[in-house]
Amino acid sequence: MSAVETIELAPGYRIPRIVRGGWQLAGGHGEVIADAAVADMRAFADAGLNTFDCADIYTGVEAMYGRFNALQRAEGRPLLQVHTKFVPDYDDLARVDEAYVRRIVMRSLERLNAPKLDLVQFHWWDYAVPGMVETALVLAQLQREGLVAHLGGTNFDTPHTARMLDAGVPLVSMQVQYSLLDRRPERALVPLARERGFRLLCYGALAGGFLTDAWLGAPEPLEITNRSLIKYKLVIDDFGGWGAFQALLRALRGIADRHGVSIAAVATRWVLQRERVAAAIVGARYASHLPDTLAVFGFALDADDEARLAPILQAHPGPEGDTYTLERDKTGRHGRIMKYNLNKD
Repeated sequence: MSAVETIELAPGYRIPRIVRGGWQLAGGHGEVIADAAVADMRAFADAGLNTFDCADIYTGVEAMYGRFNALQRAEGRPLLQVHTKFVPDYDDLARVDEAYVRRIVMRSLERLNAPKLDLVQFHWWDYAVPGMVETALVLAQLQREGLVAHLGGTNFDTPHTARMLDAGVPLVSMQVQYSLLDRRPERALVPLARERGFRLLCYGALAGGFLTDAWLGAPEPLEITNRSLIKYKLVIDDFGGWGAFQALLRALRGIADRHGVSIAAVATRWVLQRERVAAAIVGARYASHLPDTLAVFGFALDADDEARLAPILQAHPGPEGDTYTLERDKTGRHGRIMKYNLNKD
């Protein structure tokens, strides 16, 4: 088994380059057997994937991680490194103040059963509502108090990321959607990350499971009920449709055959080799796909592999605009499927 690659996300804070995602453990993505999911966390931690992503709005996920932390503590094992989020409800934005922020952070600490939050990733639904920078600076105050170790953002576009940095918010990372199908971060956010020194934590590398062998040669689905697949099918449509997607899968299968791995491993490796990417967030309910996930560390894409993908990627630039711009339009195809008010007790 290849050694797990790690990276220093901030001085003195090292993470594996695969972070176990928690969105699939929340409601709306299919049945989750909580006891089995918690038990399987040990397999990830023992394999060296000790850093888990979640959010205050992922129903029940922080509490699951807290259950596992309690088991780890009882057995004298290290706690998980958890990257959670602070996502005030859309309808609450105008009312967010220091008390609101502090309440949510303290609730996350309690749920996670942790002495401090390793990384809090901030999100603000509507740029037109004042208070974004002021709220981020409250999080920075909680960091100075020792409740939060590191601060990041999630799903901010480039100008608003720069605005927070200019205000003195010490962002070490920005979590964004980034994959072969969705390369929006390359247009402006990556150059800003290079200039200002922060890293990207990337979700959607497998497009909710579409960038896997299971979909190679499959007919276009006419009806989808899984929230994750609905979201990423829209990305496929923006990439160029099902035919373009199948051409990409065929190219990935050729590269995968060359390296003796899966399409999923190649798609994840591609993201890891992009500039300023610290880690890919790979969602998993259980540990059944862990060996395939770890295979990402056993090879690297070379110039021949990149050349094989280049014509397809050049012909299909994917979703337009900056990061998360399409999703912020509540009347658009991407925005209509979002849930904006999930941060309730």
